[in-house]
Amino acid sequence: MANLYARGMENIHATFKTNEFIRFVKHKPNLDFMVKIGQTSYNVVVQAYQKDPVTNALIHVDLLVLQKGLKSKFLIPVKTTGTPVGLKNKGILMLSKARVQVECVPENLPTHFELDVSALDVGDAILIRDLQVPAHVRVLENPNNAVVGVIKAK
Repeated sequence: MANLYARGMENIHATFKTNEFIRFVKHKPNLDFMVKIGQTSYNVVVQAYQKDPVTNALIHVDLLVLQKGLKSKFLIPVKTTGTPVGLKNKGILMLSKARVQVECVPENLPTHFELDVSALDVGDAILIRDLQVPAHVRVLENPNNAVVGVIKAK
């Protein structure tokens, strides 16, 4: 069910109890987490996963083993807080990007991007360039793309 990989390391194939793995991954506080295979522990992040198109059951997951000092690409989740002003004006909150691609070393890995959407009215948006990006983290997205906005309800 899982494939662990890293630069300079032979791929490791592993199996986890699916429900326990999903429950753990959904409630972990950080993007990275430890997995133990045999006697060795690895600090990893989920890079990709596949689900059954019919049952929606998790079939396979790719786990990138983090290596200190080695830049990698990561997808950082976007979390919104607040209730947009625009909802009172017949608007709908639209999350355009649930994850933002960045490049950094694992030591600088952000947990998430938190966006306060309280001030957004109909037609307003928060763009990639508006994100509070930590030092030593490079965003790999078009700075003019919207992350979240309020659109007029039809």
